[in-house]
Order: sequence, then structure tokens, then C-alpha cells
Amino acid sequence: MTLRRAPLTVHALLLAQLLSPGLPAKAGTPVALAVIGDSDSHAYQDRVYFPASEAPRGGLHHATTLQWTEVLHRVRATEIDQGTWGRYGTAGYKARIHDWLGMPTRTPAKQDFRYNFAVSGASCVDLMERQRQVPHLLQVMDESPARWLTGVVVIRIGVNSFAQRESLNRLAANPADPKVLGTVDRCIGSVRAGVAAIHARHPRARIVLVGIFDNAHVARNFELWRSPRQLANLQPALDRYDQALLAMAERDERIAFFDDRLWFANRWGSRDAEGKPAYRPVSIAGRFSVTNTAGDAPSNATLLDGHAGTAWNAMWAQSLVVLLNARFGLGLTPIRDEEILPLVLAGDERR
Repeated sequence: MTLRRAPLTVHALLLAQLLSPGLPAKAGTPVALAVIGDSDSHAYQDRVYFPASEAPRGGLHHATTLQWTEVLHRVRATEIDQGTWGRYGTAGYKARIHDWLGMPTRTPAKQDFRYNFAVSGASCVDLMERQRQVPHLLQVMDESPARWLTGVVVIRIGVNSFAQRESLNRLAANPADPKVLGTVDRCIGSVRAGVAAIHARHPRARIVLVGIFDNAHVARNFELWRSPRQLANLQPALDRYDQALLAMAERDERIAFFDDRLWFANRWGSRDAEGKPAYRPVSIAGRFSVTNTAGDAPSNATLLDGHAGTAWNAMWAQSLVVLLNARFGLGLTPIRDEEILPLVLAGDERR
């Protein structure tokens, strides 16, 4: 991975947190937080989009398995406003009719926070087209422009476009695969269009651009891309996306970049020189260990279906707050390990 300017990376921001306890939360209206993205941000407790006939995310631990947005709501609801929890959205054809008529709408139907437009399976095209996440978010933002003078929009998308197994297999064989690189460039274009659309209507809104994750580090993919050469071949395309997002943040003080790959490496580590798993456990408050393994119990970093578990999401939420304070000076109260520990322990059958 190429060297990046430290002031905007999570690595530097975590160091800043160690050196300073952070600012106290500002009194008054909580910071509005909207989300654009895919299953990495779609609420796990949604029982509308995920019907009862399907196995719930987290399996037997579903009731205590939380997305990072759900963690934030539990520990910082008085400081971060994600909108009311409820059922939102309509079927695709109804949403298209409403769009054509200029009526407020969103799609698909799901149960989530009002400002969360992330949908499982979404790809970069869904930012501005198909699901039209950004245009539909703007309809909500336009209802209360003052709220978004200090509001934040998190854009976390791309994995379904170019970072799943099919694309990574192509990159492992050829890091310059034209099909994958073309998709990466289209994703970058979609993100740029989304950012421009938000700032055209709400110029003071802050935006967090989340970099792409390397799915070679997800436990269920450990048997894939085992050679150092294959693993190295994955990086140029992922870097291509991240560097474009980072460049946007470097040019605009209203934008922050969250380096997802560096964030993971700083906690669990990576594979060894031979391409074999060499991850270290992560301790929460010195009382609970989380390993980079797959399973629905909270001691695993990822769930059986490959999505981040509660512990991963809780620590990710911690770092997001650090980033929001360091880049935008929001004065949110930093999230302590002792606050997220009960959320993680709630699903631990060993208690």
C-alpha cells in the first residue's frame, strides 16, 4: 500500500486519541448522521428487508448482533442523530413513479434509521442510479437544511462492485485486469458525483469517504489467494480506489477519508510472508478477546456469513467518532471500551 498523508488516516487519528482524551460533547442539537452504502452499514436488526423466513444475520445470536450504526445509537444517541428507527421505502416500481412525479421517495423497503440509506447488496451504481441513494437522501436533507449545516454523511460502498471473490480472483491473476479496473474507475466517478450532488445542495455538510476493505482478510477466504504474489496483486486496484477518495479529502476540508484496510491491520494484523493467516487477537477493555475467525458468537471478528460481528462494528464506531472529532472538530464524546464491552458480552454464551 502506498504511503498516505498521516493527518487524514485513522492510524494518525488513533494516535491523537491516545494523546488527548477528546473534547466533551457540545450541548444542544445532536449531530445528524446519514449513511450511504451496502451491507457494511445496513442495520442487522432490520426485519423488513430481511424477512422472517430467512436466517437472521448472527444466527442464534441475532438479537445481540449489531451493525456499527446500531452501536452508535446505543452509546451516543444523545449526540448523534441517525433519524427515527422505523420502516422506510417502497418497492422499486413505486419509487420510480414517485421519482418521475418529483415526489419524495426511497427504495427498497427496509427497517432502519431514517437517515440510513445503505442496502445490502448495493453497488456503486446505486449511489446516483437504480436505488438512487444520494438523490433520495437529498430529499430528506432538504426537509431540514439547518440540521445539515453541521451534519455528516458517511459513504461506504464498493465491495459489491469490485472487491468480492470474482473480482479478487481476476486481480490475483492480473492486477491490471481491465474489467475490474474499469469498474473501480466507474465507482470513483459515482462517489465523486454523489459528493458533488450533496455539496451542491448542502455545501456545509461534512462527508466521510470510507476506503475499500481487502476481503482476503475475511476468515472464510483464508484458503484463497495464498501466495504472496496473489495477495500483492490485489492491492493496486484497491489502492486505486482509496487514493482517489483520499485525494478528494486532501483537497476539501469538508471531506474525511477512513482507511478501512489500515484500520483492520492496526488491530488484527495480516497474513505472514507466506500468505498464511497470522492475525493477533484484539482485547476489549482487557476483558474480552476477539479473534479474526468466523462465527456468530461475539468472540469472532466476522459472522458466519462474512459480515462484521458486533465487536468489529463497535470498534469501527469508536474510530469513526475519533475521525469526526479530529477532522471536523465535532466535540463528540469518545467511545470507551467499557461502553462497548456490555454490547459484546450480551451475546457471549460463556458469561
